[in-house]
Amino acid sequence: MKNKIILLTLLTSFIFGCTNNNDSNNLKIGIQTYSFRTMEDQSPLAILDYIKQTGIKNVELMGNHVESYAGAPESLINERSSMRLLYKQYSGETLSEEEKIQAQEYSEKRKIYEQEVAEWRKNVDLNKLKELRGLYNEAGIDIYAFKPRVFEKENTDDDIRYGMRAAKALGASHVTLEHPSDDKHTFRLSKIAEEEDVLIGYHGHEQQTPTFWDTAITQSKYNKINLDFGHYVAGDNENVVEFVKENNNHIVSMHLKDRKKGVNGGDNLPFGEGDTPIADVVRLINNEGYTFPITIELEYNIPEGSNSIEEIKKCLNYINNSLAEYN
Repeated sequence: MKNKIILLTLLTSFIFGCTNNNDSNNLKIGIQTYSFRTMEDQSPLAILDYIKQTGIKNVELMGNHVESYAGAPESLINERSSMRLLYKQYSGETLSEEEKIQAQEYSEKRKIYEQEVAEWRKNVDLNKLKELRGLYNEAGIDIYAFKPRVFEKENTDDDIRYGMRAAKALGASHVTLEHPSDDKHTFRLSKIAEEEDVLIGYHGHEQQTPTFWDTAITQSKYNKINLDFGHYVAGDNENVVEFVKENNNHIVSMHLKDRKKGVNGGDNLPFGEGDTPIADVVRLINNEGYTFPITIELEYNIPEGSNSIEEIKKCLNYINNSLAEYN
């Protein structure tokens, strides 16, 4: 009987180690809440519940998954439908005439909505964001990055400061945004970041190259890399794992997805089915003790009968199994 109990304990420890993202290795594995875009309820508390169900303990939050908790105006846009059309456009799929009209309507409504939110941000109570952070802390979940839509060239300095202060209220070390491909703007952002003491992680898609971030990095120590490893592979770059090794000190967080190389079609696929050397890069990060978070970003089509939560669990298991097989 005693032996059976010991065996059961060891088995439980093994299973827990394969599903928990922090205890069995040196990796800090997180989730980008954009991954839940197909779920019906997009409210902040629903998003928190989804994260709990995945078992992941670290997160990069999208702005819309935070701001409504602090009283932001309610959007009348069907976000699931809007995101579906945006994803089709991003994937290079052709929209029907009806979808084109719908996408234009969403775009016009979003402009109006963003103006309303911009007015709201002028008087936002950051204590509400600290309150939301407390709910995450109670769940044992660390918020390490925040991605609101306030860092564009047309945004005011006050908009930018709000985004960085909101990140600090949430407990995040950095904000993330799409690289603007504008040296003047990355310089502008870095100066505000220095004053607010918040790091910036610049994100990219297939335009990422080994020199993509060079100018921004030389401008300020607050300008960092938010590498999207899957998109980097789809951009047909060479020596992709070596790039991580050479630039680990500049990487503040890394998005992870599995994509085919561009020459092979560039498809987004379940982990293990694309050309992205996920196992190799997570082993490098784990073995070298790099401290930046790995952010799962679910972008492949969800199979019928499944949902974002179940697919994210599969991504997490693939990462942990990659380490277990190596060890």
